Amino acid sequence: MVRHLTREHGEEAAIPAEVALSDVLPPAPGQEADGSVPGRPPARAEGLRAAIGRDAAGVVALDLVDEGPHALVTGVTGAGKSELLVSWVVALAAAHTPEQVGFVLADFKGGTAFERLRALPHVAAVITDLDASGAERGVRSLRAELRRREGVLATSGARSVAETGGALGRLVIVVDEFAALLQEHPDLAAVFTDIAARGRALGVHLILGTQRATGVIRDALAANCPLRIALRVTDPADSRAMIGSDAAAALPGDAGGRGLAYLRRPQDAVPVAFRVARTGAQELAVLTTRWHGATQAQSPWQPALPRRLHRAGLAAAGQGEIVLGLADEPEQQRQRTRTLRVGEDRGLAVFGGPGSGKSSILRAAVAQTPDGFLLPADPEQAWSVIDEIAEGRRPVPPLLAVDDVDRRLAAFPLEYASGWAERLQRVIRLAAERGGTVVLSASRCTGQLSVLADLLPERALLRAASRTEHLTAGGEPGSYDPDRPPGRARLGGAEVQFVLPDEEPAGGAAPAARRRRTTLRADTPRWEPRALLVGVVSPTPSRTAETLAARFGLAAVQVLRDGAPVVLPEGEGLGDAAAEAGRIRGDGGGAGRERAAPREPEPGGLLLLVGDADAWQRQYALWQRIVRTGEVVVLAEAARDLRMLAGVRELPPYATPHAGRAWTIDRDGRPSRVILPAPQGDVSPAARPAA
Repeated sequence: MVRHLTREHGEEAAIPAEVALSDVLPPAPGQEADGSVPGRPPARAEGLRAAIGRDAAGVVALDLVDEGPHALVTGVTGAGKSELLVSWVVALAAAHTPEQVGFVLADFKGGTAFERLRALPHVAAVITDLDASGAERGVRSLRAELRRREGVLATSGARSVAETGGALGRLVIVVDEFAALLQEHPDLAAVFTDIAARGRALGVHLILGTQRATGVIRDALAANCPLRIALRVTDPADSRAMIGSDAAAALPGDAGGRGLAYLRRPQDAVPVAFRVARTGAQELAVLTTRWHGATQAQSPWQPALPRRLHRAGLAAAGQGEIVLGLADEPEQQRQRTRTLRVGEDRGLAVFGGPGSGKSSILRAAVAQTPDGFLLPADPEQAWSVIDEIAEGRRPVPPLLAVDDVDRRLAAFPLEYASGWAERLQRVIRLAAERGGTVVLSASRCTGQLSVLADLLPERALLRAASRTEHLTAGGEPGSYDPDRPPGRARLGGAEVQFVLPDEEPAGGAAPAARRRRTTLRADTPRWEPRALLVGVVSPTPSRTAETLAARFGLAAVQVLRDGAPVVLPEGEGLGDAAAEAGRIRGDGGGAGRERAAPREPEPGGLLLLVGDADAWQRQYALWQRIVRTGEVVVLAEAARDLRMLAGVRELPPYATPHAGRAWTIDRDGRPSRVILPAPQGDVSPAARPAA
């Protein structure tokens, strides 16, 4: 079959059944240092001459500059297309330095043929199976490379790379399965068409491999790819589109046909049949050793951001800065450390769904500066710290981190959620005025969150739970990625991988800087009576009285019950007021059992009177006397009674219901949160506080 093909073109000798690349490569340095192919004229320094196989007459060598500037390669699976592309790259690397030529190698069907070429210093990048974000990076990277080269030409006054005197090396972009690339990422078609049109002057060359040419390669692109190689194809139309004849469709599909191809250069009247040279492991190893230590070719395509990032691998932050992460800027052909200037930058809002890494971002930021603090997770603490800063009772910290703002708001009752959000807005404004920086995080940006986020200059959008939440947070439709790794966000138009918090050493032997307290706290004192007569408001008086009796003694506690007198200690001057108040009903705590007789309080001793709102309204004269001369305690479960009985109009500090929390009222009518004594075991019915 091979002889038939060669005779068809008037050739006497047969095409070899197999060709090793070492048989056609130029001699190594020291033998023929001009980079020439044996039996061929020496390669010009500004050209890209490479030997890729043998035809009936001898070595087949191509010059991508003179005979290109771009090439198309077609061939069905198994025809040897990937082997041809690998050998072409290796042959170019053997004949040229990394300064003269660099490669970006891409395979969009998951192939591994190019992986073994990574060790060559000429190879700037190897790309496989781009996702949507990777394709966008590719578009921006390639356009940036074209702009960079245009700038070099403009600066040097040159019209093409050949006139720069070696200041600008050539770049060869090799794509296997180009059709698969365009099918998955059609936006890249315009970039490749642009490269094809402008690549000659800029020194950027394309070698595009595809199984089919018709219906895949646009006319504008094909017109700039005069160098054509067709291995076996199944459709004669593909063969004609590539080489002007049906010959490639007639190539055998057996093992002997693998690596057989037709070449048509601009100067060829008819296509030339040849055997593609195969690159063996030994040949590649020799070449890799030969170029060991050579300068790596500059890559127009930055490596993908790491999925996990530690601060130790990044450039150190400047004075007053903390490291946020690594920003990917393909349009600038760089990746740079993204920082936050504490006290100068107003802050950042971080949005992301569960597991997206938002809490880690805040912890990492706070850990980097002694001036950074986290808001406590506890709702009471969170309320009080923000309230104290908003009201000027606590200074604005240089860096305040507030995690899970939406969850915090949801944990508060409606009135408190609104009040806390208003106070947090005030804190953000105060921080901007007084040199503070605030970092917030939340799962979604709705309602009050959108108002808070609008007060901060930047947003980092991590992986959202849905496209809707991504858009609501301010994301662009095309930037939604449900597969973002934790810590990966869109920030300022760039992809950023945020750093992880520093890991604590084993055994807890952390440096002092790490052992410092990074969470702000607000004091909630344990309650101790400030007066001998105390009125306690509780929706469950008997239960509360039992708890207080365990701490202060049975004689010090009485429950306001229906049909039971109130016994006051001598010397308090309240006996008449109590007697005039009449009988009150209890909370049901004594139903069905014998009522104990009131215990006489010790003269001048402590007396805690416990009742619900109804009981105290019936004993209103006594209540008023306690308000004036004693102490009022309202349990957190009786929050609505604070306004009705104590006349408190302002929103008191948040207190968690059913957690032993209460408010005391000072002489000016201001409530303070306190911690009541914890229950210390059951009090038997016979020993319950007196009624």
